Amino acid sequence: MKKAVKRKKLIYFDYNATTPVRPEVAGAMAPYLDPEAGLWGNPSSVHFPGQEARRAVEDARAGVARFLGASPEEIIFTSCGTESDTAAIKGAAFAAKERGKGGHIITSSIEHDCVLFCCEYLRTQGWDVTFLPVDSSGLVDPDEVKKAIRKDTVLVSVMHANNETGVIEPVAEIGRICREREVVFHSDGIQSAGKIPTRVSELNADLFSLSAHKLYGPKGVGVLYARKGTRLHPLFHGHHERGRRAGTENVAGIVGCAAACELAGKDMVRDAEKVAKLRDRLEEGILRSVPCVFRNGPKGGRIPGTSNLSFEYVEGEGCVMLLDLEGIAVSTGSACASGTTKASHVLRAMGVPGNLAQGALRFSLGHFNSGADVDAALEAVPRVAAKLRSMSPLWEDRTKGVETRITPPDRFLGLRPPRP
Repeated sequence: MKKAVKRKKLIYFDYNATTPVRPEVAGAMAPYLDPEAGLWGNPSSVHFPGQEARRAVEDARAGVARFLGASPEEIIFTSCGTESDTAAIKGAAFAAKERGKGGHIITSSIEHDCVLFCCEYLRTQGWDVTFLPVDSSGLVDPDEVKKAIRKDTVLVSVMHANNETGVIEPVAEIGRICREREVVFHSDGIQSAGKIPTRVSELNADLFSLSAHKLYGPKGVGVLYARKGTRLHPLFHGHHERGRRAGTENVAGIVGCAAACELAGKDMVRDAEKVAKLRDRLEEGILRSVPCVFRNGPKGGRIPGTSNLSFEYVEGEGCVMLLDLEGIAVSTGSACASGTTKASHVLRAMGVPGNLAQGALRFSLGHFNSGADVDAALEAVPRVAAKLRSMSPLWEDRTKGVETRITPPDRFLGLRPPRP
């Protein structure tokens, strides 16, 4: 048997990919995984173990509803955020088709891959999809949404906060426009839930998605809020979840999801202040100590823990691997696109040149990070960047004063900062 590789203490800066389960959440789930506790029944069964499981699911539904400012009957439990997004988009589209409504959908060019792939699939089935552009800060213009809405528009889907840059979209205004035009509005809140307020009434959302494992809950559980009266065609057919999502409920996971939402509601303000300070210190330290590094997106208007930085003359994947050897976990963007060599579609949509998009790193901080973690990163990142650049002939040319590259737009050269 091979010996386990001894690693340095893990410093985790990839909270946007997934979060650890908080101990309080694991404690809430434990009785529903314990064979001796008798709480592992099927919630559809009429005997005592089944009814205890049903009670746990409905209590959890009420808890998630409180977190979102919704009614319990508006909460649908799913298997993950991807299913929640897909159920919202396909569900609204097919429900409209069943009623003979038009076939036009609007989304943005910076959505998570699962939303973009879903919309692309609907295009193959006859729907017309408008992919809205964003500005250099990664923001969707509500006026562009208004202009894009047509008589046959049945759905608008714009994320609440971007998973790669952390930029918060003006969803409340977009939702208001959709409400006025009587168009269903869906927002992917998977990165925002637990980090900033997500009261669905304030966001004017008809459909809203979240995922438990992004806010210190278990993997394998998602939530779709569906405003009362919003029609959805189910992806899975059966009697569960009031006929909206068939399948035996993941009782322990659902209980954990509700516990995570409750903790997030209590700790959100305190955590946001702490994590934003750590993020800002990390970001400012890197920008100060490493030359030719550029922030993607505005300084403000982001969820607290996210920083997306482009390192010129460096491949992002190389940085990820060398930092991993240092015991520091970061990413180049969405975990669902990890391992691909393509530049981020989000950064390209923002107008980031290819060489900078390829050199992007996402640092996403969270509840368990500390000042010591930031200090360690500020010591390691400059060293890793220097090591990778020492192997780049373009960097060597630059140090000799030879210009061999295409000059990116001035906003990425520090001559003009991104729009705040």
